[in-house]
Amino acid sequence: MKAIRMCALWLLASGAPASVLGASADLPPLVITATRTGVSEDRVIAPVTIIDREELDRSLSPDVADLLRFQGGIEISRNGGPGQVTSVFIRGAESDHTLVLIDGVRMNSGTAGVAAIQNVSPDLIERIEIVKGPRSSLYGSEAVGGVINIITRSDQDTARVRGEIGGGRYDTRHASGGVNLTGSAGSAGLSVSWYDTDGFPTRDASESEAGYDNLGFDAWARTDLGPVTVDIGHWQARGTTEYSDFFLTPVDQDYTNEVSRIQLGARPMSSWRSTLSLDRVVDEIQQGSGAVDPADFTRTERYTADWQNALSGPAGLQLVAGIYVARETTSGQIFGSRLEERPGSGDVKIDVDAAYLETTFSGGRHEALLAARHTDHQIFGGQNSWNMEYGMDLTGTLRFTVGAGRAFRAPTSLELYGYGGNPGLDPEVSKNVDISLTKRVGSRHEFRAGAFRNRIDDLIEFVFTDPDSFTGENRNVDEAEIEGIELGYLFRGDDWRFRANATFQDPRNKSTGEKLLRRSDRVLAMSILRRLGLHDLGLDILASGSRQDFGGTRLGGYVLANLSSRIQLGEHWQLKAKVENLLDRDYELADGYRSAGRGVYASLAYIY
Repeated sequence: MKAIRMCALWLLASGAPASVLGASADLPPLVITATRTGVSEDRVIAPVTIIDREELDRSLSPDVADLLRFQGGIEISRNGGPGQVTSVFIRGAESDHTLVLIDGVRMNSGTAGVAAIQNVSPDLIERIEIVKGPRSSLYGSEAVGGVINIITRSDQDTARVRGEIGGGRYDTRHASGGVNLTGSAGSAGLSVSWYDTDGFPTRDASESEAGYDNLGFDAWARTDLGPVTVDIGHWQARGTTEYSDFFLTPVDQDYTNEVSRIQLGARPMSSWRSTLSLDRVVDEIQQGSGAVDPADFTRTERYTADWQNALSGPAGLQLVAGIYVARETTSGQIFGSRLEERPGSGDVKIDVDAAYLETTFSGGRHEALLAARHTDHQIFGGQNSWNMEYGMDLTGTLRFTVGAGRAFRAPTSLELYGYGGNPGLDPEVSKNVDISLTKRVGSRHEFRAGAFRNRIDDLIEFVFTDPDSFTGENRNVDEAEIEGIELGYLFRGDDWRFRANATFQDPRNKSTGEKLLRRSDRVLAMSILRRLGLHDLGLDILASGSRQDFGGTRLGGYVLANLSSRIQLGEHWQLKAKVENLLDRDYELADGYRSAGRGVYASLAYIY
């Protein structure tokens, strides 16, 4: 794989054409994440969910996680209110088995292994694409349970000005605004969001409010320079999160999340598009007052280059081939102990190289996908991943799909060199199969039934080597198996829209026989939207069964309902309101941590 790195570095030096996933200048508004190229949603084989701008607009959600929890096959856990540590589980897989992208750029940190999705403001998002099932063949590590691609408003090519201001319970205040400009030289835009809340006590035994503030922005510019398209952008979120630690001491920490991208693109031939992505990602947490050691911090900085070539062939064939190189630098201090390979060695640097190949076919009644990737990781060496998928239109209204894939998750720098670190860790590896049937009845009704099975080997767990002194080591000791059934129904009427998804699953640790923590064996999500002239009225309902948590505790099942409303006031103004937790239910997403009670939120928006 050294040849891959040399080739990629030569491309960087020579200024070869490039583009990242998510918002190419000439891509139509199609599903991109499932295949790395634009594909019509009804031709995608893998299970895909789209959250569009309209759903984002009426949600008044403080972050992306509150939107994801109402989608089929997705669960979340959270240590309190907005800004607190949040985990996203897709089809019962671990939270670090969910790969999160922003405009196609990997967001997951190199220390915790998960993305700080609680810091992503919906005000900066145009749409979200969710692919359920393995995708390591296209994206590498973490794409075990699925991929969430957050596409910012840089995807818009129309000129507009917008602004919004609002607030609600817990002294919550928020404001956002943006402008998109277009002209003969290209297009550019800027979006800004601000959110601040006093919050509520995160722990059941605490009375200290846990506030949270977030200042985010996304800036971008796009132009054509003859045969080359140039696309640059920068997204970031910064702020402070307050919480209560294990001893119920009030603590605050500052966070920074950044994604920078430079995109160049060219089409040497009408059937060949060559793209390259040059990206930088930062994930940083700095402990503040109240911490055991205020000097504690973690930081990930990752530079990547991804050169992709897509060639369209005859009879619906398409070939995608690419190479990927990355250097990830992580640093940190945890309870006063530095994160490093050995004392005095400095920051941890990990190089990753990969080559991937994908072939797709779409024609008549058939679709097919074959994809493979070889990853060369500096720590554990080579890892192969793949996907095979097939879809067939059986009757014109009945569609059958089947798929299988192999995925992996690389150990993080904390697992390798932090407390209990083990440089000899192997990656976690999964094998997944799924099958589905989709039936359309007329133009308004759609029914879907699917089943999946995901077996994950070499799960990394902390093993006590001396229980008396609480010392131990991370080891590849566990394996999990998750089997499930998904049922879905969608109705599209002139003034009504109804969506229901039910998931029945058995997420289980095969080594111990125990249920995987914080995941239910049954979840039902429903969404109803009614349009009354200039007025939209929505109701979202989530019902979850009980879940196992740490220490043998059990979290009770719950029902959550959110009521939303949007009124058009003239041509440019909108009034929006939401009642969160309409039934005022007490429920826990993590043992000992509170969730928000009933709250009313409202905002006034201007769009021109």
